Amino acid sequence: MSAEATNPASPGPVINTVPRRKARPRIDLRRLGRAALLGPTARDRLPDAIGHVAEAHRAHYPDADLEPLRRAWVLAESSHRGQMRKSGEPYITHPLAVTLILAELGAETTTLTASLLHDTVEDTEVTLDQVGEEFGAEVRYLVDGVTKLEKVDYGAAAEPETFRKMLVATGSDVRVMSIKLADRLHNMRTLGVMRPEKQARIAKVTRDVLIPLAERLGVQALKTELEDLVFAILHPEEYDHTRELIVDNASRADDPLAEVTDEVRTVLRDADIQAEVLIRPRHFVSVHRVARKRGRLRGADFGRLLVLVNEDADCYGVLGELHTCLKPVVSEFKDFIAVPKFNLYQSLHTAVAHTDGQVVEVLIRTHQMHKVAEAGVIALGNPYAPPSEEQQATSDGERADPTRPGWLSRLLDWQEGAPDPDTFWSTLREDLAQDREITVFRPDGGTLGLPEGATCVDAAYAQYGEDAHACIGARVNGRLATLSTVLRDGDTVQPLMGQDPASEPSREWLEHAHTPAARIAIQRWIAAHPGSGDGGGTEADAADQGTQTVRSAPPAAEDTPTSSPATPVVDQPGATVRLAGCCTPVPPDEVTGFSVRGGVVTVHRVECTAVAHMKSVGRAEVGVRWGDTTECRVTLVAESFGRPHLLADLTEAMALEGAEIVSATVEPPSQQRVRHTYTLQLPDAAHLPALMRAMRNVPGVYDVSRAQHHTTAF
Repeated sequence: MSAEATNPASPGPVINTVPRRKARPRIDLRRLGRAALLGPTARDRLPDAIGHVAEAHRAHYPDADLEPLRRAWVLAESSHRGQMRKSGEPYITHPLAVTLILAELGAETTTLTASLLHDTVEDTEVTLDQVGEEFGAEVRYLVDGVTKLEKVDYGAAAEPETFRKMLVATGSDVRVMSIKLADRLHNMRTLGVMRPEKQARIAKVTRDVLIPLAERLGVQALKTELEDLVFAILHPEEYDHTRELIVDNASRADDPLAEVTDEVRTVLRDADIQAEVLIRPRHFVSVHRVARKRGRLRGADFGRLLVLVNEDADCYGVLGELHTCLKPVVSEFKDFIAVPKFNLYQSLHTAVAHTDGQVVEVLIRTHQMHKVAEAGVIALGNPYAPPSEEQQATSDGERADPTRPGWLSRLLDWQEGAPDPDTFWSTLREDLAQDREITVFRPDGGTLGLPEGATCVDAAYAQYGEDAHACIGARVNGRLATLSTVLRDGDTVQPLMGQDPASEPSREWLEHAHTPAARIAIQRWIAAHPGSGDGGGTEADAADQGTQTVRSAPPAAEDTPTSSPATPVVDQPGATVRLAGCCTPVPPDEVTGFSVRGGVVTVHRVECTAVAHMKSVGRAEVGVRWGDTTECRVTLVAESFGRPHLLADLTEAMALEGAEIVSATVEPPSQQRVRHTYTLQLPDAAHLPALMRAMRNVPGVYDVSRAQHHTTAF
């Protein structure tokens, strides 16, 4: 800051006197952050900070009206006058530094205005109403949002409901989180004045919550510097070692990155492609990760080449020339232009081999892609401004609303569907821990962004929402697959949906669900249907896994007709009865029962292998008989050869026999044979033989049998 800006008697510089210039050397935030970490001295005060803000803003918005910024500066400076930071600097240096960070990233005027004022309501006598009257509803909303964020304790004792409300408020306007991230970056830069234990606590919160949020909002410039600052605090020894590696490499005379840069420039110049070729040094954490992965580092490991062009088509032209004239490493190629990442990132990734065998990574993108790659949602401008014709033409729905990029839109859906705040919080933390994403394709050519390790369950819920409760299987790359199948980047997945709209998800699906959308939808259904979903998961007795839970009928009601599913009556009135999933007993099967933990009686067919085992270990039998009922639920296994329309023909045959499909699983084909497992509801147990005959008569089906799940532990 200038002396004028820090002088309490001065209202500050007149911001409109800054000349308009359409081009200027931009402040490189990465370079400044890197210099601060490498340099031996502390960061100086920002010189004439408000002038830098105006100049940086005009570099992105040459015709911007700077009057709101001037008035915001006057109010902020006068309100914070006399307040000091723990570092000893006037407090106004903080909002100015935060605003400069956002201005360099290309934030629009409203965001910068709110950034200058973001601490006034919290720390001065200025009220929200005053902010609204002076600067309008948008600025008032943003200042209010940031003020609420300041009150949130992100530590281990944070209330999940508080954090959920904070994210909901942020989701309404992503600019709130943009200001918060810039605020945290400046605080981290000046964290050295605090006690070591407080530095560590703030660094851990930044690592666990704010850095992942910055990643998902695409603000890489903030994310990478935050990572380095956290690294220096939490891992000082490893940080010092990494710093030595970087300094030693910088002093080397031979630089393979510089040599390949010259080669690339020559290739592109000969091809008449206008491009800017730069060496992009890796930040500290990136170098540390590469060192852990590869061991001894070589010169090419300390950076990557960045090629910037004007048009999308030029990106592919550059790629073709590099792969033709240099030696490409084909396994390193990725196209994030055709398939952008969930956080707006677009670029071509490839690699070429140097003459000494070192591999040089190359990033190819347009100038606009680079701007978005660095600044993410901040670079998208005013979300309330009407979209340009170009934006309307290129919008794909996922990024149509810059206030709600894909991940943030999904986050709002998760919080609405979560059965309770704790579920939302734990699910969000799991999602934030996922730092890699895969892209899978739908049969119609659309794409789904999923975390690495996602399964067909995740794909089903990502595509169909809660309608995925009716999913019975999937096709992956044209082949039948179970819902537990782990998807790989580039797979084509087609969830197969059952015809029964009342189909139930299985509790077992939670074991295979990795996305918040899937887990929350399944948990919400289970919470709304206690006792359903395959009998509530893991039972006390391993032989009872996947069983159906019913209550035994009281003795006085034994002769009362009922239309409920087949209900066995046991000699322990009021006990909970579970129909064993290992043998799926139905009337008129001869049955017996065994007591397990929790006062539960499991009912098995007498010929079940589990019965013989439990008798051999001395388990006492409990008398069981069927009540006066006709309905039953049974699990059937169909073995068939794979052919087109088999699933449709088989389900039609079951429907014609009056059977309702409760759940179904289609396993991956083995030697052109397919195994189907169906849990069916029959109006009359006497119809079971006819149903099985009808299923066997379907062309391609060679066997239908009652489910027999063999167990080895009890």
